[in-house]
Amino acid sequence: MTARPLPSSTPSAEGVDASAVLAFLDAVEETGTIEPHSLMILRHGRLVASGWWEPYTPDRLQLLYSLSKSFTSTAAGLAVAEGLIDLDATVLSYFPELDADITDPRSRAMLVRHVAAMASGHEEETVERAETLDPRDLVRGFLLIPPDRDPGTVFAYNQPATYALGAIVQRVTGEPLSAYLRPRLLDPLGIGEVGWLADGSGRELGYSGLHGTTDAVARLGQLYLDEGLWEGERLLSREWVAEATRTHIPTSEGMGAAEPLDWDHGYGFQFWRSRHGYRGDGAYGQFCLVLPEHDAVIAATSAGQDMQAYLTLVWEHLLPAFRPGAPAGGEDVDAALARRLAGLTLPPAPGKPAPPERAGEWSGAAFTPYEGVRDRPTPTGVLVTGGAAGWTLTLVEGDDRLELPLGAGGRQVSEEPVPTAVSGGWTDGGTLAVAVTFLETPHTLRITCSLPDRTFTARWDTEPLHGGPLRSLRAPRASSGG
Repeated sequence: MTARPLPSSTPSAEGVDASAVLAFLDAVEETGTIEPHSLMILRHGRLVASGWWEPYTPDRLQLLYSLSKSFTSTAAGLAVAEGLIDLDATVLSYFPELDADITDPRSRAMLVRHVAAMASGHEEETVERAETLDPRDLVRGFLLIPPDRDPGTVFAYNQPATYALGAIVQRVTGEPLSAYLRPRLLDPLGIGEVGWLADGSGRELGYSGLHGTTDAVARLGQLYLDEGLWEGERLLSREWVAEATRTHIPTSEGMGAAEPLDWDHGYGFQFWRSRHGYRGDGAYGQFCLVLPEHDAVIAATSAGQDMQAYLTLVWEHLLPAFRPGAPAGGEDVDAALARRLAGLTLPPAPGKPAPPERAGEWSGAAFTPYEGVRDRPTPTGVLVTGGAAGWTLTLVEGDDRLELPLGAGGRQVSEEPVPTAVSGGWTDGGTLAVAVTFLETPHTLRITCSLPDRTFTARWDTEPLHGGPLRSLRAPRASSGG
């Protein structure tokens, strides 16, 4: 299906100060620690600003990491409305085959609402222990870990809790999360292609792994802002929206600080409460910010280690744009913002063409990892081939080879075998430095090859969290509406 574009307007028509948005763009780009990939701002249900930093584009799926959790919560809300899930039933009741294995009374008493709210009773993340206890069934591994305290009494950000919630939805519906959401949420919202990582059991992860566009994130945020209504049709109950976005369990990290972090304001059903409004978010800066007090939604993707820094810039620059009395800016400022958003780009890695006098040495040169390289996943070898007709960088992982076009100046974008944008080139006669951006993820891998000693280094700007080979850094088996 072809989705209708979101209704659009100008910032000034919706009472948004375009100069504040311009100041936000300046601030984000000047941090040096945040690499912005996309931004969409909605006010009063209308899209007033949107932009993508080249090589990222509007129709490109993005790995949303833990922002996936908010979609899993929505699936649970739909299943509750259909009478398929009881929030006050035990988690174990949905997996009767595990009944004999789970003997701890706290594990047996854990309710669906507890895992929805990250209040399983565990005091810390359990994913590694759960995977060790049962590599094939994360629900069983999770329930085999006795909670430290009574469920419902303590918060811990805990991937298997969300996994259990998603597994319950998939158990009672008989469908993967994305398939269950397709006719109930994705199609009605006009969300096209998505892909969701699954584990060895065939379950979609729930806690992470969803690939969708920034537009999909914006539409989910608008649905929640409008309390479950979309174009006059009720997709989600008002009660679920209220329950999912209120504080169920206090979060304690950083409490007592002079300025509490945005992770210190409580947790709902797979949504965080924020200093302003509430949000879904994912590792390295994937955001769905819902600001009911300003009738606004901000959807953004990025790559950075300090997510709080991004949110702080939002509060410093964008929030004042929505406040009563903020200058409307006018047509000239609106036009300046539109021009800026249309020309966003990330600087490609610098590099020169292959030095002609050493082209023969470089063509066919093979490189082994420099001692001490530990980032994962990383190639086990690199091969450079080519000449006057063009150059190819081959990343070797065991028996697998990922061949990438290599130019100099600008970027080489490829869709297969993995969507990538390659930039960089030769910094001198003996050194090749290349940046490989995996376009359906927030991740860029920087490869530096040294011709004199035939070694290479590989460093991630932000390291992938799901493991697997380089070839897996793309949306899996993407599904779209019919």
